[in-house]
Amino acid sequence: MDVTVATVFEAPRALVAEIAGDPEQAVRWFSNVRSVRWHGAPGVAEGAVVDLVTKFLGRELAYTYRVVERVPEQRLVMRTEQGPHPLETTLSWWDEEPVDASPRTGMSLRNTGRPRGMTTLASGAVTLGMKRAMRRDLERLRLVLREHTVS
Repeated sequence: MDVTVATVFEAPRALVAEIAGDPEQAVRWFSNVRSVRWHGAPGVAEGAVVDLVTKFLGRELAYTYRVVERVPEQRLVMRTEQGPHPLETTLSWWDEEPVDASPRTGMSLRNTGRPRGMTTLASGAVTLGMKRAMRRDLERLRLVLREHTVS
């Protein structure tokens, strides 16, 4: 499974990267994330470890992520260390052409991995479902960003 979605936000790149790249903010825009637990001191730096706690079918699941790459305001890559299946999540940001002198930021969200025991047939259905959910999450992020950009 390799799923990427992208969009453009009417907001400066620094703000988009600050909010989207902060696991503490995930509860605001990732629909399935219910809470965040840090292993050690909180902070997004290479080597940092954080649990993103979700609910699925009435069960709590913790995906333990390690930050494996961080380029401020450009890219954040995290990989699961524990959880239902191996997963790598990459967030990328770039400047788009301003409109009426207002900054715009492009962002992509990519998830790669293969759930254990997944068949090729099931993989297609999971991929479509993930893409839909990821698009919804980016739309939720758009609402969060609007809270910060409306004067």
